[in-house]
Amino acid sequence: MDLVRRSAYGLPATSPATFIAKTRGTKVHYLGTGYPSRRHDLCDDYVRAIRASHLANTKENYSDIAYNVVVCEHGTNYEGRGPNRRTGANGTKALNDTHYAVCALLGTPGGGLSTPPDAQLHGIRDAIEWLRAEGEAGDEILGHRDGHPTTCPGDALYAWVQRGAPRPGATPPPATPVVDLSRLIAAATVDPPKSGTPVSYAGVRTVEAALRAEGLLSASLVDGHFGTSTIQAYAAWQRRLKYTGAAADGIPGRKSLVALGAAHGFTVID
Repeated sequence: MDLVRRSAYGLPATSPATFIAKTRGTKVHYLGTGYPSRRHDLCDDYVRAIRASHLANTKENYSDIAYNVVVCEHGTNYEGRGPNRRTGANGTKALNDTHYAVCALLGTPGGGLSTPPDAQLHGIRDAIEWLRAEGEAGDEILGHRDGHPTTCPGDALYAWVQRGAPRPGATPPPATPVVDLSRLIAAATVDPPKSGTPVSYAGVRTVEAALRAEGLLSASLVDGHFGTSTIQAYAAWQRRLKYTGAAADGIPGRKSLVALGAAHGFTVID
């Protein structure tokens, strides 16, 4: 990992941002403006300029550069807030509490560099793994647009994120299904009609397949409808996790769904 610490490129050695013990993972960002490619010796100047613009933004009232790490096109990681510091980049306080932020020095199409080179992708992956090792980042790798209305990190970079952020040249892992908790809860609450009618959310079938693998749901009921039988099966899963009373009502909660996903190979987003 090519890491440049804060003090090595002119920032105070320690970020004043709020301490955070751990996160669910990391969100990937880009600049959202045009970004001309540049010599490597000019990249740290640009990172300092980002920090200066953030500190001058009285509306957002940033305490520091918003990102935990900034990655240039050459693959170098510039320590921003660093690990164990709450980001200011994900859009809301709640989103900033749950994920770190890694920003690529990458811009919009027509404004210079908009497709991440392999060196930069390696650098972003390095940043993610560093935040996991040093900052207790969880396994989630998402884009800024996941959970927040934005086009960030751009289509090219987001497509890579959706593939699991593989290192260039590596054999891509099998696609991991993603289940949206809010949509799943909506499907469970509506109690969709019987098999053979249109499903309300395709992710229901992923959850049903996992419940079937747990021996809690008949194969004939893996139909994409979060109806009464699926609610009963999910309640049984919650009881298996030692939930009782209203906490075992068959309506998915984040912890129980993450546990099911960890056991059966799907990722949960809110």
